[in-house]
Amino acid sequence: MNESTMQQRLSDQSFQASGLSLTELERLAGVARLAAEAGAAVLRHHFGQLERVREKGRAGDLVTEADEAAEKAVLAVLEQHTPEFGVLAEESGRRAGWGSALEWCVDPLDGTTNYAHRYPFFCTSVGLTWNGQPLLGALAVPALDQLYWAAPQLGAWCNNSAMAVSGCEALSQSLLVTGFAYDRHQRLDNNYAEFAWFTHRTRGVRRGGAAAVDLAFVAEGRLDAYWERGLSPWDLAAGVVLVEQAGGVVCAYDGGPAQLAEGRLIACTPGLRQALIEGLAACKPLTGASFGAPELDQATP
Repeated sequence: MNESTMQQRLSDQSFQASGLSLTELERLAGVARLAAEAGAAVLRHHFGQLERVREKGRAGDLVTEADEAAEKAVLAVLEQHTPEFGVLAEESGRRAGWGSALEWCVDPLDGTTNYAHRYPFFCTSVGLTWNGQPLLGALAVPALDQLYWAAPQLGAWCNNSAMAVSGCEALSQSLLVTGFAYDRHQRLDNNYAEFAWFTHRTRGVRRGGAAAVDLAFVAEGRLDAYWERGLSPWDLAAGVVLVEQAGGVVCAYDGGPAQLAEGRLIACTPGLRQALIEGLAACKPLTGASFGAPELDQATP
């Protein structure tokens, strides 16, 4: 990777700005791994044995007792090792830290819909941010018995193996992954057009249903690129670091710097960056009538 690309890595920038020593960074990466594994252990215990599945506001946005128990386990580890850090967790919200711009972003169960249906594609994701931008992260995928983690100067790892993104440079030879936000039923900017556009020009587009695992698979070279909108920081914080530290690039849809708070980004092997940017720019939303929702054509954007 050339120097200009290295300078664009959000995680490298966060490490430099944080003032952390490499020793402290290693310690915090270890905390992230412990926390992710603690959450994943709870998910293994509850898998296939759920008693409560409910929606939490938006249609299709599910929460279960496993989400809540896994988050409790993750937060206990973080409280033990870094009580001064802030926490932004999917189920319990934000808890302010003191004297630091470091904040943990926790998704105790990324892929809740999959989990509730006993579809084994889910994980616990724990990322650490500096002033809202990713610094390091870990995620545990119970069904694969795999622990992913990454941090600046420490690399990107799956269990004991170093990871690297694929060398794919041609869209026609690529396998991509994306997802669809919970608000897809209420708006035309729902990723349907983009999914069709890239499906027609690649070897295929997958929809895994767990953004953090999608990003881990890009980092590992199983998939060549990922894009999605409508996400939250806890969906992205750990996975973005995995991709960057495995040699991939992460950017906004227009090629500018990605922002976790915007919930919309591209993560890919360097050779596909421009093709993803141009492809997304070429897509215009489908009409609602084309996919059986004509009422959306009359809605205010």
